Amino acid sequence: MADILTLVFRTFMSHSGLKRDLTVSPPTCSTLVVGDHSISRSVLLLAAVTAAAEMGIKVMFFTQTQIQSLPVSLQRCVPNLSPESLKKIKFSYPRTVEELLQQVASLHEPTNTSPTPPSLIIVDRLESFLSGPGGGSQSGFHPMEQSCAAHLAALLCDTAAFLTQVLEQRGSSSAPCRIIASFLSEVNIGHTGGDPSATDPILDVLNRYFQVRCTLDQDRGYQAAAAAPQEVWHVYFSGRGITDSSFTKDCGNSSGVAQEWQLFIFPDGFMEFKLA
Repeated sequence: MADILTLVFRTFMSHSGLKRDLTVSPPTCSTLVVGDHSISRSVLLLAAVTAAAEMGIKVMFFTQTQIQSLPVSLQRCVPNLSPESLKKIKFSYPRTVEELLQQVASLHEPTNTSPTPPSLIIVDRLESFLSGPGGGSQSGFHPMEQSCAAHLAALLCDTAAFLTQVLEQRGSSSAPCRIIASFLSEVNIGHTGGDPSATDPILDVLNRYFQVRCTLDQDRGYQAAAAAPQEVWHVYFSGRGITDSSFTKDCGNSSGVAQEWQLFIFPDGFMEFKLA
């Protein structure tokens, strides 16, 4: 979510930049992180750890790839992470889109809402589920794939709304339940022949359900080369979720346009954010 991601960026903000209070923006319920999957996964893991450690909320993290240990980048960013905070994060490894749908739907069951349901649902690499068995292949942009994407996104939003209601009924300060998912479009990886105007129908479908898009774009220009040895990434917030007056007021952005950050990744894996 834009509020949790903003907290992540502020928490790991460059000391040379303006240090803001570590408060959370007014919550939005769904954010789609679009871009390189290795970087997006690091951002998702940072979001999970920050939500658990800084906000004290339970996190449900869905991914197809087993996580045996925290990445070096995360260990460098959060060296003093407590075991109690990690216990608030539950990892699940569905192999197919059908398994993912079943596991997300099961979050409605009493066994998963007692004593406290998750307040953050994270799905790593949606495209890997949608391109697998049952999800089809993105090549060709078949209507069935778009329907599957819509079904999954709608279920995620419905589940978040249901869990928000449960949290509010119990008077929990962890409400609302948020969703963050990552997606790497075929357009991003050049399968469209380099056409800059090309669009991805699957991404178009997801944009209807996710309120905010967080786009990761690597800077390969002169300034990035001059800033070596670290990688430089631009991080853009856009979408209808950031045009809310309370969000833009909190972010110091009265126009409602996309907010931009920079992400620096150093050779030792350390990640640092800076307002652009």
